[in-house]
Amino acid sequence: MAHLDIPSIFIYEEFPFGTSPWDPFTDNEFGTVSNQKTRNQFRPRPGKGGSTSFQLRQYAEVTLGGGSLRKVVKLPEGEDENEWLAVNMVDFYNQINLLYGAITEFCSPQSCPEMKATDEFEYLWQDNENYRRPTKMPAPAYIEQLMAWVQATIDNESVLPSKIGVPFPKSFPALVRQIFKRMYRVYAHIYCHHYPVIRELGLEPHLNTSFKQYVLFIDEHSLASGRDYWGPLGDLVDSMLKSD
Repeated sequence: MAHLDIPSIFIYEEFPFGTSPWDPFTDNEFGTVSNQKTRNQFRPRPGKGGSTSFQLRQYAEVTLGGGSLRKVVKLPEGEDENEWLAVNMVDFYNQINLLYGAITEFCSPQSCPEMKATDEFEYLWQDNENYRRPTKMPAPAYIEQLMAWVQATIDNESVLPSKIGVPFPKSFPALVRQIFKRMYRVYAHIYCHHYPVIRELGLEPHLNTSFKQYVLFIDEHSLASGRDYWGPLGDLVDSMLKSD
């Protein structure tokens, strides 16, 4: 999938998620320019230590081993929905870290000077700290900002409480939707700009399985706002939803 034929629609600008006090920051062939600076930067993040989270992660891993991705993404009977969203948010963060980490030496400011999927979809970074206006930046810089933002959210006890009985904030579901929306852009960039090297490295099954699980999870929990949400990967998403 070296190129996805998508009609020109718009340039997508990134906007911040809210201003709540716990918000940590209120087509082409792959390039061969090595980016050694960030090669080892992307590593899995451990989940919270609460026993409920641990049990839910075990459930997901065992279910995934059974081969049914649709079953994997369903909320286990009797479990808290916010806890399930949190566990899977950390899981997808780790999956994306591993996938992008495997090809990051091929994603440099020289090979990817803009954070794009297809040419019609460019993503601008904005947060409530250093980039208060939508800012154009190279793909590696955008992804670095994104993963740092997600990591800060995961580490924030007022957002993801690790102690049993401590409630999630009321705005947590909205934050999860924002995080999933932003993490999707890494998948889109990989598919549209680095798919040949993914195949060359033998990572195609891992990418496709990870993204399909991601798509099914978003569909199962109504985290997307319509087909336009998927932009350049809309056709691929449709085929994944129909095949499971």
